[in-house]
Amino acid sequence: MRAKGALAAVGRCQLAGLLAVAVSAVGSLVVLALLLLPVGAGFRLLVPAATALRRLSDRSRARAARWTGVRISAPEPFAGDPSWSRRRRAGAILADEGFWRDLAWAWLEPWAGGVLVAIPLMFLWYGAFGTLVQPFVWRHLGDGNWYAFVPVHSTPTMLAALALGVGFLVAGVVMAPRILSLHGRWTRLLLSVPRRTELTRRIAHLTDTRAQALDVQAAELRRIERDLHDGAQARLVALGMTLDSATRVLDSDPAAARRLLAEVGETTARALEDLRTLVHGINPPVLADRGLGDAVRSLALDSFLDVHVDVRLSGRLPAPVESAAYFAVGETLANAAKHAGAREVGIVLDHDGRTLRVSVTDDGRGGADPAKGTGLRGLQRRLETFDGVLTLHSPPGGPTTAILEIPCVLSSPKTSSC
Repeated sequence: MRAKGALAAVGRCQLAGLLAVAVSAVGSLVVLALLLLPVGAGFRLLVPAATALRRLSDRSRARAARWTGVRISAPEPFAGDPSWSRRRRAGAILADEGFWRDLAWAWLEPWAGGVLVAIPLMFLWYGAFGTLVQPFVWRHLGDGNWYAFVPVHSTPTMLAALALGVGFLVAGVVMAPRILSLHGRWTRLLLSVPRRTELTRRIAHLTDTRAQALDVQAAELRRIERDLHDGAQARLVALGMTLDSATRVLDSDPAAARRLLAEVGETTARALEDLRTLVHGINPPVLADRGLGDAVRSLALDSFLDVHVDVRLSGRLPAPVESAAYFAVGETLANAAKHAGAREVGIVLDHDGRTLRVSVTDDGRGGADPAKGTGLRGLQRRLETFDGVLTLHSPPGGPTTAILEIPCVLSSPKTSSC
């Protein structure tokens, strides 16, 4: 698996080097537009050139996160409206701080980032020459043929050059992942928004999620009140009335009193069932007693789908996180059964020391989109309360994979039966 990842890193270094050339070309186009602004022609060119540069920088941020795990905060989209004049839109771009960071990245990336990712590629290409070409052509290159620091003029020196070439190949493959990670950090240095912008966004996000959490809490309280009023409370009122009737006829009609007392028993059983259902909706006992792993297994057993659960948790999580993850998994299972037409679902629960990661994959019809339904949006809001994220991959025709990530730490030793 490591060898496969290292070879993938080699290909990504090659791709990053080629993309650096495209970045340089678009950056040059933006500079040309800036130089032509005094004569007016630059206003026509600046908007499409700056938009193309922003697309490249956004893709570079996405690649850094996908390839190396380095997350880069993106700037806000360019201000403006299609109805604005070119001069006004160009002015909005020039006033955008993110535009100047994109431009600095476009000029520095080919010289610094491009050279950086070229290092393992040079080792590989030079190693390939020493391994695949040098052994066959050294006799025709004369006595002055050198490979690195090895003079190749005989079979033993040719074998030494061959071994050195293999070493260069191995060195290039080994260093490619580290170079790629370093390139991701370099990209973050140039393209990430300033710290003050991140803090402003963080405050706005916390304010929004706090308001959402309060709304969810208020809605949950209203649901509990409604369920108590319409369910257990109504049955308890009926229970009291039936007991009163049984008391009045106990001496005059014992048979009727026995029938009424039998109804009291049935009403009591239904009231208890209502209370159990209500408590289960607040927090199921298995979640509090056994933890998230066994609680998700309980969901799998209750589902009519064929659900496979793989729990890789080595301890307990904070109770609010377990509750959020439990109900989020329940929502995804309900969506798989109700909307996706799935027959089989796989659930994996894992923790990397900092983040709980829950992956739910179904074999349904796909095409899930948070923008088309309130269920997934509600799930996103539930996770955002904990700074969690929902990543959804659901192409038409399936399969659908929902990845739920919640930052947290394991808080107690493992108690699950897994």
